[in-house]
Amino acid sequence: MLFTIGTFLILLFVILAVALFVLWFSMLIDCLKRPDDKFVYGGNNARLIWILVIIFTGLIGALIYYFLIKKTGEEKNVE
Repeated sequence: MLFTIGTFLILLFVILAVALFVLWFSMLIDCLKRPDDKFVYGGNNARLIWILVIIFTGLIGALIYYFLIKKTGEEKNVE
């Protein structure tokens, strides 16, 4: 048997960790590139607030940003 259960679980964990890091990093890049008028929540300092939320809360902040800003912004662009 080429792979053992332990090797499979380690490989699965590494793939999942890389995917979650890519999600976090892509949300951070999206926040940095997004114009100030495209933020629904946050007021005048929306970009700074969201950058801090993403950096300090990690994956949870990236998921919150995705559902509150990125996903709603894409839906508004479709209309």
